[in-house]
Amino acid sequence: MIPVPKSGILEKVDGADEARLARGVTELEITARWHDYIAAWPEGSSYLGFLFARSETPAEVENALREGHAKLNFKLTPRLPVEHR
Repeated sequence: MIPVPKSGILEKVDGADEARLARGVTELEITARWHDYIAAWPEGSSYLGFLFARSETPAEVENALREGHAKLNFKLTPRLPVEHR
């Protein structure tokens, strides 16, 4: 599961191709919808997507997931405040 680094409107994901090429990574799926507001935990309850890996040992899988995740950069823009009167 790819955590939400900060709350905001999902505009762009950079590094997806590079993340998919990380050794051991088998799949990357961004499930969050573009231009939707995504709330970070603890207020939020969803993830940006999922990164999958396979290898011979749990440590190698963990390293693959960390390496793949490190290549991802999410552009989340702040939501404009709405004032109700």
